[in-house]
Amino acid sequence: MQELAEASGELIGKYFERPGLAVERKADRSVVTRADREAECLMREMIRARFPAHGILGEEYGEDNPGAEFKWILDPIDGTISFVHGCPLFGTLIGLLKGGKPIAGAIHLPALGHLCLGDGFRTTLDGREVRVRGTVRIEDATVLYTDERLIEQHKGSAGLRRLMGRAGVIRGWGDCYGYFLLAAGLADVMMDAVMMPWDVLPLVPVVRGAGGLITAWDGSDVLAGNSAVAAPPGLHGEVIQVLNSR
Repeated sequence: MQELAEASGELIGKYFERPGLAVERKADRSVVTRADREAECLMREMIRARFPAHGILGEEYGEDNPGAEFKWILDPIDGTISFVHGCPLFGTLIGLLKGGKPIAGAIHLPALGHLCLGDGFRTTLDGREVRVRGTVRIEDATVLYTDERLIEQHKGSAGLRRLMGRAGVIRGWGDCYGYFLLAAGLADVMMDAVMMPWDVLPLVPVVRGAGGLITAWDGSDVLAGNSAVAAPPGLHGEVIQVLNSR
């Protein structure tokens, strides 16, 4: 994972803050650039060369060898909106599944020079072990999210407004950067109303390895849903209740 992160990060860095970089809209209205596609191609080539029997699922080029016991999950640039605007709060997500379960994950922030690695039991930031904070009250929590409009469209605004009204700090430091801050013990809650497999699967071993909980929006199994709420164990239940109470 470290080799994949370093190689893709070097490629992505050549396109970051480049004037005139072409930006395309995909069918789902999300944005994509040459950097996204080339970084995923590079990582796919490296994986195939080392582990030819493994499967690969990536955002830009779909799935190869879907029946494989081991499957790599790739999101070459998570936070492409940030990337194309010259904001360094984007990253590369790399995950590994065994039998459909996440066993390792990486959040690489190439513009900031940080690599977070987790295996569900231990998480490191640039080689140093990290843990989520011990916050237990929403009033003391720093709450992060990616896109307020998506939350309102897919989950309604009531729960978010309740949480905003109680949170100590609330900011839109989203995409994988928010989960990085959570795992590093620098924030308390991170949430997304809409997540694709390549968005969420690499995050699970990182969050869990740092001692955090990550579920779907309603508190159910994150692996079976398409949303995510991550927080320390002493805070997560109350956050879920506030988001979903009527």
